[in-house]
Amino acid sequence: MPATFTRSVVDTERERKDPGFGGRPPVDRRPTGGGGGDENWDHRHGRGPRALLTRYRMGIFSALAGDLMFFMALVTAFFFRQSSGHFDGHGAYILDWHKLAIPPILYINTALLLLSSVTMEMARRQLFHELDVMEEWLGMGRPAARRAAPWLAATAALGVAFLIGQWMAWKDLASQGFFFASNPSSHFFYLITGAHGAHLVLGVLALFAALAALSLLHRMELRQIFVDCTAWYWHSMGIFWVFLFSLLVFFQ
Repeated sequence: MPATFTRSVVDTERERKDPGFGGRPPVDRRPTGGGGGDENWDHRHGRGPRALLTRYRMGIFSALAGDLMFFMALVTAFFFRQSSGHFDGHGAYILDWHKLAIPPILYINTALLLLSSVTMEMARRQLFHELDVMEEWLGMGRPAARRAAPWLAATAALGVAFLIGQWMAWKDLASQGFFFASNPSSHFFYLITGAHGAHLVLGVLALFAALAALSLLHRMELRQIFVDCTAWYWHSMGIFWVFLFSLLVFFQ
């Protein structure tokens, strides 16, 4: 009876260390999304791809929470300055806020950014597609990365187009004589769009890095995490822009 028990333990340990070649995938290389139950992940000690993905997501969410506080501070200053003015030489209180005409190209920019959020989500989902992930486990190449790459490239192209559109909007305002210090409304327009544009530049750089990661990173779960975190950042920049653009259009 003791011998039988010993063989059972050995067999169990051998099964858990199964490298996954020619059989089922190893336990610590299960996909981090796109199907599958939690029984495939080791939650007990904070190990495994899902725990790693959760830690990186929490880091991204913490950074985005800081960005949200920053933009909320800008919005607060926007409304405060809009309702304030100054006293002239005769003691009269003058409101010096003048509504600014929104360059039409920003409406196109908004559509481009919303479309880029769709392509970004398509790229993320491709990396978690269960059949493609299984093919990589079986040594049949990297179909998930191959399918995700065009969507990532499209997202990066749309992001660059958005930044070019922002630059064209600034040139349009400058040609009309509205510069950073021309008026409080133009001051906040440049400040808000410039701050968001700087954040989007970081997002575009992350997209190019994610494209490189698809071919440079050998571990599948690391590629998934890289693209997943980039997707969350990109989606957040889209949400922030819709909010800020609505502010500029409807609340000047």
